[in-house]
Formats: sequence, structure tokens, C-alpha cells
Amino acid sequence: MMNGFRLIAAMGLMLGLGACASMEPASRNSLTNGLDLSVATQDQVPLVAQVPQYDVAEIRVDVPRSLRVSEANVFYPIADIVWRGDPIGDRYSQIQSIFAEAFGQGTIGMDAGRKVIVEVEVARFHALTQKTRYTVGGTHSLKFYLTVRDAETGLVIDGPRRVSADIPASGGARAIAEDQAGHTQRVVIVEHLRQVATQELVAPVLLSMPDAVPISRLNNDLILSPLAVAG
Repeated sequence: MMNGFRLIAAMGLMLGLGACASMEPASRNSLTNGLDLSVATQDQVPLVAQVPQYDVAEIRVDVPRSLRVSEANVFYPIADIVWRGDPIGDRYSQIQSIFAEAFGQGTIGMDAGRKVIVEVEVARFHALTQKTRYTVGGTHSLKFYLTVRDAETGLVIDGPRRVSADIPASGGARAIAEDQAGHTQRVVIVEHLRQVATQELVAPVLLSMPDAVPISRLNNDLILSPLAVAG
């Protein structure tokens, strides 16, 4: 009787080992095959051009007088408008001039398509104080609402939508060097807003789809879970 039990146990052990031996290579083969079939492609992303959507007939910039201005020379004034890039004066007018200049430059060449009026309402213009700029630096926090209207009917085509246009701001010795080179806060912000204006008023247009060239993904740059491989 004991020999019978031993025989049954031995057979069970052999079957179990046989199952493990058959399962492990199958799993490895499945993973390898999965990686063989999972290919990347060179230049798979289609060529896309950014094309102006509108014929910009007019740009209107509004800096609401309800926005709070601070002239305090502290690290981070609690206010909507903080600006030291122009002499002390009407900060609302100065910021309006910055946006008008930036959007004017950013819409050069936008003379095809539907004729529109671009409206910009400034919500926040928080640049650096002298204390912050010449020590630690920070971020120019720029927010505005963008609305695009049909120039003939006045109907809203796009917006109003809030646009965040924050940009890193240099500090310390780097800020001083930029000032001396003419790369002032105003120059930096106008150029940045110019780019934002262009970006917000163009649309991607598909030019072509290059032929895909398969690339093996066996160089450990792709990890598939067993479920993904099984699927």
C-alpha cells in the first residue's frame, strides 16, 4: 500500500514539474512574440503645419480698472498687477501697451480666412518686484481671457477662454546681465506673449503621413504585462 502511495505521489510530482516546464517556455515565447509584434515606427507622426485660422482685422485689449495694483517692494505682493518694467505711472495703460504690441506682432501675416476681431481681457499680470528680481527670481504670472469675434456680425467664434501664459523670470546676477544686454522684463514678456498670441490663433493642418518603418522593440524599451501580451 505504501509503495502505491509513493508511486502516485511520484507521478503527481512529475506531472507538476512537466506542467511548470511547459508553462515557463510558453510564457517567455509569448512575451518575445508580443515584443516582436509590437513595433514602433520612424516618422510615424504626420507632418503638421500651424496655419492661421483668421484674417485679424482688429485687436482690442482691456485691462480692467478693477484689478488691484501693488507698488510694494516685497518678494510677493498680494495683487493682480505687479509691474516694474516701466517707470512708475499708469500700470493699466502700460500693460495694455504690452499686450497690444505682443498681439500685434503675433498676428502679423494672419490675413486669410474669416475676418475677425481679437479681444484680450487681462486677468492677472504679476511680474517681479525689484527685491525679487535682483535676488531669487521667480515667475511672471500672466493670465488673460481670449475672445474671437466675427468682424462683420460681432458673433463670438471662439471663447471667451482663459489662457495662462506664465514664464520663468531670471533673478540675481543673471537678471542684471540680461538688463545690461537689453533683455529686460518688458522685452522678455512681449516676446513670450507674441508667441502665445500666434499659438492661440493658428490651427494644425496635416500635410502628409510618411511611410512607417518598423523597428524591433526587443531592446528592453518596451515592457508588456502578461495581460497585454495575452491580449
